[in-house]
Amino acid sequence: MEALFMQIQSFCIVALMAVGIYVNKRRKLHVKIMSLAMIWDVALILQIELSRSAILKASKAMDNALALNVHVSIAVSTVVFYCFMIYTGRAVLSGNHSFRKRHRALGYTTFILRILTFVTSFWAVAPKA
Repeated sequence: MEALFMQIQSFCIVALMAVGIYVNKRRKLHVKIMSLAMIWDVALILQIELSRSAILKASKAMDNALALNVHVSIAVSTVVFYCFMIYTGRAVLSGNHSFRKRHRALGYTTFILRILTFVTSFWAVAPKA
């Protein structure tokens, strides 16, 4: 049941990000939605860590199934891209429009990574055969 609740949250984060991309022309709303999605995603990571000791499991990369290692790699990449998104987004908001194309490209990459994190999470939590 706990895994289902986390999967639902993960889906909601992806959906929220999709809405944020859709409203990107409405800058204030876009910033609020995307900020909420990123904060919620990091909170979900903390929730997973506290309930499953995810970092300890991930640190045993040689013993883990390939699916878990792929999932962890994509999830970590997503969070790293959040940092790039915040940096470039703040630059665009402060008037530096030279970051706009980079922010958009990073945004789509981050969204794809988040979708992949969601998809691979099903494999990562699947019971071992």
